[in-house]
Amino acid sequence: MLMKVFVYLLQIHSMSKRILIINGPNLNLVGTRQPEIYGNLSMDTFIKELREKNKPHEIAYYQSNIEGELINKIQLCSTNYHGLVINAGAYTHTSIAIGDALASAGLPCIEVHISNIAARESFRHTSFLTPHCKGLIMGFGLAGYQMAVHFLISQ
Repeated sequence: MLMKVFVYLLQIHSMSKRILIINGPNLNLVGTRQPEIYGNLSMDTFIKELREKNKPHEIAYYQSNIEGELINKIQLCSTNYHGLVINAGAYTHTSIAIGDALASAGLPCIEVHISNIAARESFRHTSFLTPHCKGLIMGFGLAGYQMAVHFLISQ
């Protein structure tokens, strides 16, 4: 019986996935910045809850306000993760370089936005990331990250 339990635990562990969530500029302020758009829950608290809900899968998290650091992280993730969730914040609408990094990563990627960017200012209607992602989730608040993680785990 003990051997069956051990084999089962090994199977679960071998099926677990490593997912990286990357957030861009100003998303470190979620919970305090414009709560009418981004909500009151901090990203740190949300990520802790997301990790708990998705065990035994590993959810890694990275945030930077600096475009080059986001690109460096994307370039390093291709061999360490099974999938990528990205919310590049305002860089979504300006960074061809982040789009190029996603195209080169060789990982399934889901683009997430907390707000519905199609219902906001017109400059937010264009994404340089979407062509390099398997899908786009927007307008569901922080729940969009869970949707993206769930999709990547199911792949």
